[in-house]
Amino acid sequence: MSPRLLYLIFTRLLGWMVLLGRSAASKDAELLVLRHQVAILRRSNPKPHPDWADQTVLATLTRLLPQILRQNRLVTPGTIVRWHRQLVTTK
Repeated sequence: MSPRLLYLIFTRLLGWMVLLGRSAASKDAELLVLRHQVAILRRSNPKPHPDWADQTVLATLTRLLPQILRQNRLVTPGTIVRWHRQLVTTK
């Protein structure tokens, strides 16, 4: 077998083992975040522009994710802080 195939099999098995160790609530939150991000991306073809409701939902659901999963999303902690600053300045 090629080393690349062995590597892909190993990483897939390792990913499944990580999933077994996570809680059901964490998995559900990740699914909700991913579905909401897909909905935003479908609405806006060239560049996503989430409105305040989208920002609120994503910020809330992102807090339920484990720390390592928060880094690879449309909404990063820096984005949430920026949205909060924008909301405070408009009020």
